[in-house]
Amino acid sequence: MSSILHRGVSRTGWLLVFYGVISILFGISALVWPGGTVIALTWAFGVMALAEGIISVFALFNRHLAMSRGWLIVYAIASIVFGLLAIWHPLAVVNVLLLFLAAWLIVAGIYRIVFAIRVRKEITGEWMIALSGVLAILLGGLFAAYPVAGLLTVAIWIGVAALVYGVLQVIAGIRVHKWKRAL
Repeated sequence: MSSILHRGVSRTGWLLVFYGVISILFGISALVWPGGTVIALTWAFGVMALAEGIISVFALFNRHLAMSRGWLIVYAIASIVFGLLAIWHPLAVVNVLLLFLAAWLIVAGIYRIVFAIRVRKEITGEWMIALSGVLAILLGGLFAAYPVAGLLTVAIWIGVAALVYGVLQVIAGIRVHKWKRAL
């Protein structure tokens, strides 16, 4: 293995462990403080979107763009507006996003039920597709009816996902580090 690749792999292992530990800590905090997690996540997405928007504005001055300037302008404006709204009014942004999620779940549920009915003669177990549609509609309805509970539920699921992701990152990082030592 080349020395450049060897050095890159050795750094990658520790980086994976570092990211994994951060993800585990984030997951634990999301489970302990789900309300604060929702606000912090919204604020973090706002900061990221604002940074993307500002970087996109600077990219407009580059002669060699991968996409048209028009799309880049639209992207920059949308990123900056969303970023500022998420930073200044995180609860309002989160509530709107949750309502979009609720609407999407309801539409997706209806789609799954219709799909299950249409394919019932071609496949077996279509009832599971229909059931997933019913559950999506129920979840969307619950998110719309009880947005605070929906936000807390999303925060808890994010926390669980972050914990699992973090553990997998730590395991992968340790394995990469052991592999590097074996070379």
